[in-house]
Amino acid sequence: MRIIIKYLKRYKVLFVINVLSVFGFALAELGIPTIVAQMIDQGVARNDQNYLLQMGGVIAVISVLGVAGTILLGYCCAKISTSITRDIRNDIFSKVQHFSHEEFNQFGVSSLITRTNNDAFQIMMFVNVLLRTALLAPVMAVISMIMTIRASLPLSLVIGATIPVIIVGVSVVAKISEPISQRQQAGIDAINRISRENLTGIRVIRAFHNDDYESKRFDEANHNFMIHSKRLFKLMMMTQPIFFLLMNLASMGIYWIAAGLIDQGSLPVGQLIAFNEYLFHAMFSVMLFCTVFMMYPRAAVSAKRIEAILQCESAIHSPSDGVKVEDVECITFDHVTFAYPDGEEAVLKDISFSVHKGETIAFIGSTGSGKSTLINLLPRFYDVSQGAILIDGVDLRSLDLFHWRSLMGFIAQKANLFTGTIVDNIRFGKEDADDEEVIHAAKVAQAYDFIMEKADGFDEVIAEGATNLSGGQKQRLSIARALVRKPKVYVFDDSFSALDFKTDAKLRRELKGETKNAITMVVAQRISTIMDADQIIVLHEGNIVGKGTHRELLKECKIYQEIATSQLSEEELAYEE
Repeated sequence: MRIIIKYLKRYKVLFVINVLSVFGFALAELGIPTIVAQMIDQGVARNDQNYLLQMGGVIAVISVLGVAGTILLGYCCAKISTSITRDIRNDIFSKVQHFSHEEFNQFGVSSLITRTNNDAFQIMMFVNVLLRTALLAPVMAVISMIMTIRASLPLSLVIGATIPVIIVGVSVVAKISEPISQRQQAGIDAINRISRENLTGIRVIRAFHNDDYESKRFDEANHNFMIHSKRLFKLMMMTQPIFFLLMNLASMGIYWIAAGLIDQGSLPVGQLIAFNEYLFHAMFSVMLFCTVFMMYPRAAVSAKRIEAILQCESAIHSPSDGVKVEDVECITFDHVTFAYPDGEEAVLKDISFSVHKGETIAFIGSTGSGKSTLINLLPRFYDVSQGAILIDGVDLRSLDLFHWRSLMGFIAQKANLFTGTIVDNIRFGKEDADDEEVIHAAKVAQAYDFIMEKADGFDEVIAEGATNLSGGQKQRLSIARALVRKPKVYVFDDSFSALDFKTDAKLRRELKGETKNAITMVVAQRISTIMDADQIIVLHEGNIVGKGTHRELLKECKIYQEIATSQLSEEELAYEE
């Protein structure tokens, strides 16, 4: 397989040592029976003690070489196979980091996890067997056949008639096992998907008392995986007893023929004993070599799934000569239209606006109007379908992607924190932030007080999924994470929704001082959050239906008026007018 050869080239020295150790092992396994045969026919038969001692010393030397070869073989196989698996997993992880949302939707998160873990493990197992068996078995088989022919041509014909039967049988098994392996790996994807959904959504499941339903879903996926695995294992296990049956039949044939040859005096007894060893090694080596082909379909399925990730080109990529901007004076959406890759209709239609440094622009509208989609175009989670986003007059697609993202403080709609301490999560925005910067960001984000109430303060450990924090606390830490990097562009994607009105108001007051030299873009559901914005854009079904300040929209935009009426009291509306 190409992927194995590609990674195997990184360990050429170990591979050469592996090959040399194979010959050391073969020397011991096949050399000792040959010497034993000579000791029986020449030493024992003639009662030659000196010859027996001499040959015994040779066997001791060969045994030491065999042990050394076996140890080296095991070490090289383990080192190469585990190193290749490590490299594959690192490359998969690195590749996935550059995937756009389109590729994540294409593969699915659960499948990506399976390919990183289980499929890479299948490659490791195959490489280990490949290095140990695919090199050793041919050497052992060829040398064994040569030795059997030298010992007795009539007896070697029995082996020659048996080996093709083994090869044909194994080829049939390999052909049958490939589609079963594909279904088995797909079954692991399903198990991972259901497990992930169940663990992340456990509260919803319990709230709706659907534990039994989820258990049935998992049981069904697990049962399907079990069926395919059982079929595969049964198929594999059938080969071993059939092999020993053939070997026993061959042994019977050999002893039958050997009895006549010994009776005629043309075959020494020692040669028969050695021949029996050659028979075992010849047939067992062929069997081991065929085992590689039986494992190949399963490994090939895993390799194809891994290669699909490694060869996938992300729809979003950074140009090799990308422009790096150090400051951002103006962001312009120039007649932007966007449709999702798998969507039929455009989600955003002919969107045009500009926002300058020091200004705050806000987006509001009904659910599904395209607010979050518009915001997601800015860090290039997706690229526009038509039109362009201009950064100081330069097309966003011409900028160095990673440098551009480093200038942004993006607070996603769903606050996502990582397992670790609070300070580690804040420093995720700026790795080298000192304690003073971290504390300042926490204070501006209105997170400092609740952090200090924790037993360990900033060193408090956040549980997996941040289950030990409230929604509002998670949002404030997400905001602090963005603030600590002092970005040129702030993007708040409905990042205040879990805050109470008092905290929201305090946070917005503090933010004014932090964002005065930056561009701020805010998606909100609450009008109170965006009333002070320099420009508010009202979206409806992907179109801009209103643009202006809060007061202007109250007078001119019907949809904005409806939103305001549903959220503000008559006194507040009268005051604004």
